[in-house]
Amino acid sequence: MKAETKKYIQVKTAIPGPKAKELLRKKEQNVPRGPFNTVPTFAAKGEGALLTDVDGNTFIDLAGAIGSLNVGHCPPKVVEAIRKQAEQYIHPCFHVMMYEPYIELAKILNHITPGVHHKKTFFLNSGAEAVENAVKIARKYTGRKAILSFERGFHGRTLLAMSLTSKVKPYKFGFGPFAPDTYKLPYPYYYRKPAGMTNEELDAELLRQLEDFFLSEVPAEEVAAIIMEPVQGEGGFIVPSKTFVQGVKQICEKYGILFIADEIQTGFGRTGKMFAIEHFDVVPDLMTMSKSIGAGVPISAVTGRAEIMDAPNPGEIGGTYGGSPLGCVAALEVIRMLQQEGLVERANVIGQIVINRFRQLQEKYEAIGDVRGLGAMVAIEFVTDAKTKAPNRELTAAILRACHQRGVIVMSAGLYSNVIRLLTPLVITDEQLEEALDVIEEVIAELA
Repeated sequence: MKAETKKYIQVKTAIPGPKAKELLRKKEQNVPRGPFNTVPTFAAKGEGALLTDVDGNTFIDLAGAIGSLNVGHCPPKVVEAIRKQAEQYIHPCFHVMMYEPYIELAKILNHITPGVHHKKTFFLNSGAEAVENAVKIARKYTGRKAILSFERGFHGRTLLAMSLTSKVKPYKFGFGPFAPDTYKLPYPYYYRKPAGMTNEELDAELLRQLEDFFLSEVPAEEVAAIIMEPVQGEGGFIVPSKTFVQGVKQICEKYGILFIADEIQTGFGRTGKMFAIEHFDVVPDLMTMSKSIGAGVPISAVTGRAEIMDAPNPGEIGGTYGGSPLGCVAALEVIRMLQQEGLVERANVIGQIVINRFRQLQEKYEAIGDVRGLGAMVAIEFVTDAKTKAPNRELTAAILRACHQRGVIVMSAGLYSNVIRLLTPLVITDEQLEEALDVIEEVIAELA
């Protein structure tokens, strides 16, 4: 293999290298095949937007642990906060003896999430747990059972979260039966809308179908909540219009249905605002958060209107490790970094650089069907031709493999797995970003 040496990228071996191959052999013997891996190598060190593997290859990371690292790998302030906390106590369990970081983080999230009403927050470990508990709270408060989610939505891999998730393979195939009283609604996909239909007409039609759903499937009086990703993540970075999101919220208000914003991938600066739902001027009743809240330390949150959050009785929600002190202090430092270092605003700069580069490529290559995004949540969709828009999964997979071999970590998304999504750490420098985009452009030029 020809070595790939740039200012930041250092690829000395084919990926995987010799040390990684040995670890892969151990993995195959000891770890089930179910957990997927994007790049076939093993991390040795991470810093900012850079990852170095066990063979000394350095990558520019545009996946950010699937959006968990908006403040980058090992930010020194977060590392120091974790170290100090670990020297005091690691986990007395909030249900046994409480601790201050939990309360302080809840207070801050109640303040920075949308809406000026009285809010309350509690903590869990993962995004899927946050979704499960938001649904529990919504059902307890409303006394209703049905939960509506959207086509192409992703909400997690646990039973209820998987039931709310739309993509069959790899997330649902063979894992049924699924949780009852869960239903899917259509979500706008403007690139693939019916021929001759405007975006505004599509929004109106989908909102009409939502009203019809209450006549044909489940009465509104039995629906507890509608859960929505303000920008679909795994679904392919699909950005809805303000008209659509506000229309859904208005329907919720009309029928006493709670609106849950799933901000697990979109939250904490990713889209150029602290939370993506702010782009749509909608205040949710409940919000789920995880991923970038803790810079990689497992923690998730549910924040909502105080009267809704107080519906469960003591002991009805929670978990042994929920809101660990290490996660809480990491999250407190992450929020400080986002606010004090201008990283939320930085997301818009990153996004514009990426969008501009991708749209230039779109003009040159028919295989690029669509370029879309919000802030630093940007995707590029590949098709076999511009007229039919047939998804090109094979080309997408080939581009991913070539980028990985040349030192750039990117991931796919979308119902057809024909979308490359970028979840760039917001601390990435312009030089690092341009270097990574150069590699992506080189690869597309060769393969498209």
